[in-house]
Amino acid sequence: MYRHWFRVEWEGLDKIPMTGGALLVSNHAGAIPSDAPAIMHGIEEELGRPVYGMADYFFRKVPVVGTLWSRAGGVAAHPDNAYRLLHDQGQLSLVFPEGTKGPSKTYADRYRLRRFGRGGFVEIAMRSGVPVIPIAVVGAEESMPILFRMNGLAKALKLPYFPVTANDLAFGPLLGKVAYFPAKIKIHVLDPVTFDVEPGLERYSKSRVMDEAEHIRARLQDTLHDMLRERRSVWFG
Repeated sequence: MYRHWFRVEWEGLDKIPMTGGALLVSNHAGAIPSDAPAIMHGIEEELGRPVYGMADYFFRKVPVVGTLWSRAGGVAAHPDNAYRLLHDQGQLSLVFPEGTKGPSKTYADRYRLRRFGRGGFVEIAMRSGVPVIPIAVVGAEESMPILFRMNGLAKALKLPYFPVTANDLAFGPLLGKVAYFPAKIKIHVLDPVTFDVEPGLERYSKSRVMDEAEHIRARLQDTLHDMLRERRSVWFG
């Protein structure tokens, strides 16, 4: 899937450190996002470093998806888990600050980043004493695009969203949940962001955290626009 279906192409992979902890931050999209496994498998394949993806508890409870996510290195998104991985173990951790607002976007809103919450990822990076490395991904949006959401059904099932995708229409409601379109995925690693603060503190300036998070979001959004302008084809890049 990585090499022959999505034909993943990297730019700036050398900006990811070979040793020590770092918090990877990326945009996130597609009904069942293909960007997370592309990033995680790619870094392990190309650099030989495992990446632990931080996911909402919702994904851990989804049948099959939750099991596969855990086996692939998925970890429940919690500050204690992130601190243990980044500070205590010096690992690479991947987070998606858009949360479920990212993959629940419809195709009409593709590549428009949602708010990065309250900047919790910045605070945990400060506390852990590690850099934040922004990663922009193009192609995942088209691999499983959402046409519309069934909000009533999502509420009844206690899900954050229930998507109807173009894949459902093309392959049927069952196969459409696991069959991706062969969109070419391009991944651009931006320069690391470091913070001149003392690690290990209990609290950090909330305004500083929010400003840093918004700065990172703006950099990612600008990079996505640049990548889309340069892209000639969804399928061939």
